[in-house]
Amino acid sequence: MTVPEIVLTEPVGPVDAPLLVLGPSLGTSTLLWDRVIPEFAARRRVVAWDLPGHGEAPAATAPFSVAELADAVAGAVDGPFRYAGVSLGGAVGLELLLRHGDRIDAAAILCSGAAIGTPQGWHERAAQVRAQSTSSLIIGSAQRWFAPGTIAHDPDLTGRLLHARQDADDQSYAWCCDALAAFDVRDRLPEITTPVLAVWGDHDGVTPAASALEIADGVQRGAAVGIPDASHLAPADAPAETAAALIAFFDEVAAEQAERSEAR
Repeated sequence: MTVPEIVLTEPVGPVDAPLLVLGPSLGTSTLLWDRVIPEFAARRRVVAWDLPGHGEAPAATAPFSVAELADAVAGAVDGPFRYAGVSLGGAVGLELLLRHGDRIDAAAILCSGAAIGTPQGWHERAAQVRAQSTSSLIIGSAQRWFAPGTIAHDPDLTGRLLHARQDADDQSYAWCCDALAAFDVRDRLPEITTPVLAVWGDHDGVTPAASALEIADGVQRGAAVGIPDASHLAPADAPAETAAALIAFFDEVAAEQAERSEAR
C-alpha cells in the first residue's frame, strides 16, 4: 500500500476547539480555503492540506488511490476531527468516512461525488498532462472552476488558484487523475453513519446537484444544500455562503451530540 505524502498548514483558531480539516480540489492548494478559514477559525481549530505535488506538498514518487490519500490525511492529524473537502478533497472525505469513520464527527462533501466523471475522461486528462503539462488545462479550468463574474470580482484569488494548477507537479497531477478514474464508492454509501452535508454549486457542470443528492440520499444521515452563486470551487466563488452553510451544519451536529450525551 502507498501512503502518499501530504502537507498540512499550521493550525489556526483556539487550541482547545474542535479540529476541522479542509481538503483541496485537484489542481488547487490550501489557498482554496483562504476566504473561508477566518470564518471557521473564530470557534474552531483549523488546518488545510495539500495534495501530493500541489502547493507545499512534495511530488509523489509512486501512484496512489483516493483511499490511500484518505489514509494519509488520517495519519497526519491526531484524535477526532471534522472534515470538509472539495471535489477530489470531497472524494477523500468519503473514503475517510468509510475507512476512519470512528474518528470523524461530521463531514461536508463539497462539489464532489461518490464517483466523478468517467474513467476514460480521467485517463485522457492524465495523458494530456503527461504530454503537455498542467499548463494545457488552464483555460478549461477557468471555465469550469468559477461562476460567472468571479474572476472579475476576485482576480487575486482566482489568479492564484489558476497559477497553483500551472505549478502543480505534472506526474503527481496525473496520478491524481488515475486515482479518480478508479474511484467509485456509490455502492458503499449506505455504510456511512457519520452525519454528512453534501454541497453543490448551482453553476457546477462537473459535479451538479444530482451528485450531491446521490451522496445525501445514500448515506445514513445525509443532508444537501446548493450554493446559488458558486460553480466547482464553492469556497472561492461564494466564501461567505459556503462558510455559513458549513458552520450551520457543524453546529447542528454538535448540538445533537450534546443532547445525546446529556440524555445518557
